[in-house]
Parts: sequence; C-alpha cells; structure tokens
Amino acid sequence: MIRKLFTCLLFSFVFFTLSANPIINLIKDAGGTDEYPDANLLTIFDSTMVDVQESGLSFVNIHKLYKVLTAKGAQDINDITFGYDPLSAYVDIQKVIIYRKNGSIESLDMSKVMDYPAPARMLYWGAREKMIEVGRLEPGDAVEVFLFRKGFTYALLFDDEDDRYIPPMRGHFYDIVEFWSNEPIKEKVYQTRIPRDKLVQYKFYNGEVQCSAMPDGEKMVYTFAKKDIKPFKREPWMVSRSDVAPKLLISTSPDWYAKSLWFYGVNEDFGSFDVTPEVKAKVDEILEGAVNEMDSISRLTHWAADEIRYSGISMGEGEGYTLHKGEMTFLDRCGVCKDKAGMLVTMLRAAGFESYPAMTMAGSRIDYIPADQFNHSVTLAKLSDGEYHLLDPTWVPFVRELWSSAEQQQNYLMGIPEGADLKITPLSPPEKHFIRITGNSEIQPDGTLTGNLTLIAEGQSDASIRGLFVRYPKSAWESNIKREIKRNHPLARITETNYKDPYDYMSGPIILRINYTIPDFALITGDEIIFTPLVATEIFTRGMIHMYMNTSLKEREFDFRDRCSRLVKLEEQVKLPGKVSAIYLPEEESFDTPVASFEGNYQISLKGSALRLFERITLKKRIYENSDWPDYSKAVAAQQKFAREPVILKLKN
Repeated sequence: MIRKLFTCLLFSFVFFTLSANPIINLIKDAGGTDEYPDANLLTIFDSTMVDVQESGLSFVNIHKLYKVLTAKGAQDINDITFGYDPLSAYVDIQKVIIYRKNGSIESLDMSKVMDYPAPARMLYWGAREKMIEVGRLEPGDAVEVFLFRKGFTYALLFDDEDDRYIPPMRGHFYDIVEFWSNEPIKEKVYQTRIPRDKLVQYKFYNGEVQCSAMPDGEKMVYTFAKKDIKPFKREPWMVSRSDVAPKLLISTSPDWYAKSLWFYGVNEDFGSFDVTPEVKAKVDEILEGAVNEMDSISRLTHWAADEIRYSGISMGEGEGYTLHKGEMTFLDRCGVCKDKAGMLVTMLRAAGFESYPAMTMAGSRIDYIPADQFNHSVTLAKLSDGEYHLLDPTWVPFVRELWSSAEQQQNYLMGIPEGADLKITPLSPPEKHFIRITGNSEIQPDGTLTGNLTLIAEGQSDASIRGLFVRYPKSAWESNIKREIKRNHPLARITETNYKDPYDYMSGPIILRINYTIPDFALITGDEIIFTPLVATEIFTRGMIHMYMNTSLKEREFDFRDRCSRLVKLEEQVKLPGKVSAIYLPEEESFDTPVASFEGNYQISLKGSALRLFERITLKKRIYENSDWPDYSKAVAAQQKFAREPVILKLKN
C-alpha cells in the first residue's frame, strides 16, 4: 500500500513538474507542419538580453527554443555552432536541452563542447567556433539553447582581461539586429540595458516592431519585440537582404562625424602610415618617369593592387579597425582590404600626397544610424583640385580603373582630420564600361558560317573579358576563348585568335580578334535560310551579365542590382549565299529612358545579298529601384529577343 502511494505521489510530482514547465506548453502550442507547411524548423522564441557597461563592454545572454518540423529541420539543427573572434569576444554555450516528442527531457553534457579554429580562406585572423553535437532528432522534438557572449565584432588594443572586449570607440555601444530569418519565428525579443547618461539613437527599418524604453535604476531598458516573423522570400538579383528586410540599428555614437574623427585618430596614433626608407625607395622607383599626378596615383594604386596578395594574417593586438602598418604590409606583401588600403596611403604620403583611409560596405547600404555597418576599407587622395578622390587597391587588380565602378552607389565614410559625414559614390557613365563586338561573316550554300569578329571592352566590361586570361593559367587561355563560342555553337572551330598581353592591362582596352568556321550554322531548306547572326547570339555573356536576368517577372517587390552600369554595342555584316527577301525579322525597336535604352534592327542590303545587324543597349545604373524594373527589363528582354529569335529569309531564284 505504501509503495503504491509512493508511486502515485511520484507520478503526480512528475506530472506537476512537466505541466508547470512553460517550455513544454510552448512546444505543444507552437504548431507543426499544418501551420507551417513550407518550413523545416520553427523558432518558438529568440530572446537576446544585453547589459551594456559604462566602458561600452556588453554582456549578452541569448535564449532560443527551436522545434523540429521535418527530417530536414532535424538535420539542420543536429549541432549548435557559434563563431567568435577570441581577440574581441568570449562565447560560452551554457546549456542545451532536448525535449523529445515522447515527453522525455535530456540535458547535453556541456563538457563535450568543442572549441576549434574556424574554417578560413584568404583571411587568417584566428577566428574560432564553439560547437556541441545535438545528435539525432525527430520531427516534433525541440531544442532549447542558452548562450552567453561578451565583446563585439572587431578588436583593438587591450591591456586588462576584459579590455579586449570593449568596442573600438571606448564608452560607446552599437548593435545591428536582424529581425528576419529563413525559417519562421513565433516571437523575437531584443532587450538592452544602457547607462542612462548615454545618448541612444535607434531606428527600426523595413517593418514594424513593438518597442519601449523604461528606466531601471541607473540604466534605461530598451525592448524591441516582433511576433510571427515569416521566412524572408528572396527575389532574383535583389539587393542585399540588409537593405530591405526588417532590422534594428541602435547606437550611442553621436553621429558619423564622430566615427570619422575616431577612425582618423586611431590609425594616426597607431602609426599605420609611417613611411620607412624602404617604402620611400620603392615609391621613388615606381614613380620614375611619371608625367603628372594622375599617372603617379595610378602607378601606386596598381602596384598596391597587383603586388600585395589578398591574404589576411593577424597581427594580434591591434587587429580590426587598426590598419596594419605600411612597413608590415610592405614586408609581408600580403593583407586584406584594410592592409592594401593602408599600404597605398603610406605610399601616397611617401610621394607627397595628402592621403587617408575610408570605410565602406561592399554589397549593401549603410543606414544613417551610426552603427558600424562596414566590411571594406579603401583609400582617399586629395588632388590638386582640392577634392578627395576614392581609390580601391583591393578591387582593381588587372582592372583599368582606380576606383572600381562595381562599387558605384555605395556608401562610405572618410577618416579625415576635419571629420566627415556619410557619403555615397556617384554613378559611373555606361560609356566607361562598354563592350563592343563587331563581326563580318559569310554563309556558304551548305549552311556553314565562316568569318571573324572583333571584341573591344573598357572599364568593368574589360575586367570581365580580361578575366578569361588573368584569372586562369596561360595553358587555359585558348580553351577559355573557344568555350565562349562553343557554349552555344558546339560545332565551331576557332581557326585563329589574336590579342595583346592580357597582363599589360594599363596599355589600353582589351581587344580580342577571332576567326572561325561553324558547320551547319544556318538551316537552309529549299528556298529558305534560317539563322541568328553569331554576334547576336549569347557569346561572351561574361561581359553582359544582364543576359542571365529573368525578364518574365511582371513586377518586383524589392530593389535590384546589376554588376555595373554598361553599354553594349553589337554589329555584324552577314554575306548570304544568294539574293534574299525577308520572311521574318525580329521587329525593330528603339526607346530611351533614364533607366535604360535599346536600339536594334536588321537591314537587308540594297542588292539583297547581305544582312546587317545593329544593337545598342545602355543600362545606366548598378543599383535600381523596384520601380525601374519595367524599363530595365524591357531593354534586356529586347536584347534577349534578338539573341533567341532567328531571322527567316527567302532565297530568290
């Protein structure tokens, strides 16, 4: 009787404990594949609590609860992994609990957390990862994770144990919080406690959020919450998700001027740009025979671009926003963007120029709340016109530019002694990035096409075509050229190619001449000839990346992007095996808008023995608003139509 009573009491205690655990109820009430038919994993809650100290050091507690919906979701969460930089952040996976669908609860053995070097490529700063294996899960299981972190993303100089985790701008705090996800989130909460004497700026972008600010002793507590976050749906060629998806920016930095002055001061104090005798001697050697200031700047920019290999080696203390000293980069002959930029600043100063570094964000917009939205460093030079000019030695190896126009319409912040506000790079005229293909060909009576074509390209289009050579070993050059033709014309035989040394890119735009023979190119049936001129077909599309764009989309929700503004000009004169008249020619089209333009037509010669193709396509931006899509897609679709619709001609007796 006593044993039965004890068993009954034990069962009642366990039942009460389980029913009293709110996590159990949250998992039960969260829903499953009926409510989320397209999801593999559901985040029931995502909670982040940040406690900011007077120094700017932050202590972060993260608490998440996931529910597995499918076998794919189980695979996605079979381990818990967090990356960190040990120079600037400390991470501790404190607890992981598994709630099985059958009601059992397991706590993982935290002594099995692995701490190991993170996989790295080209950037070796000692980043690490902490990981614990969750093991086999089934749909209906849930995983609860507790994580503690202190620090930030980048590191500067430090002395005391916790000083390494204080942000670069000591005393200031910032955070960028994504309120988007690839999987549904039932509720996400971000809360930060900040000393009341700090000025706080925040803004929520691309959506709505519940927010509050409440005093709590000597701190203000800012809370941001959003429920029922649906998976973010991407569009092809859209801008970065950071530009259009819900996010929070919060910062105690007063403005961009303060960040500009700090960035200037921290590198000057560190001596990042001190000129050594060795650097000065190299600069003098490079500039021997330079004819003017632009020639000098071009020589130095391309030396830093071509001779400093992109490979990041940590200098330990000081890594992050502090640019490596020019002396170190000159000796190592390698570095990442900030080191190449710093090397160029040093060399420009050695040549007598006024030069400073700048920060930018390659790939996405920088919003106006002064949180550190940077991932790239570039160089400034003040020229005789009194203006600062941007230089980018990272993005211009074997590129005939000093500032890559693939970075047009991109925000940047200058680190200059007078301070500066956030700026944006201007549009680059499409004419500076032209690609022109001119062909002369003849169709034989058996349908064979023989002829030649000449390709010339400039700017970013030059870089795309030149990449066939400079990004490959010399043994692959000829096969790369053939591939551009054979991709759509597998029977083609390239009989001759002619081009100058691709590595001598500063001598002039790339010019490529090709002679070819293509059997069975035209379909000749009785008195009809059916073909598409070779130049109109999709050859060398690496210089016309817009040809991969899906123009069937009727409208766009988000802004979109191309690689660069661009001008394409295509011309071909085709000699025919007899006199012809037109049965079908793709319709002539011509229009011009502020976004894009197109002009294209076919003409049969007066004697009827030749066909002339002409196309001119102008795409006038890199970043486009969604409202630009009708004009942009119209121009691209017009070129695609000329490429994919054959001409049909009638042979006259």
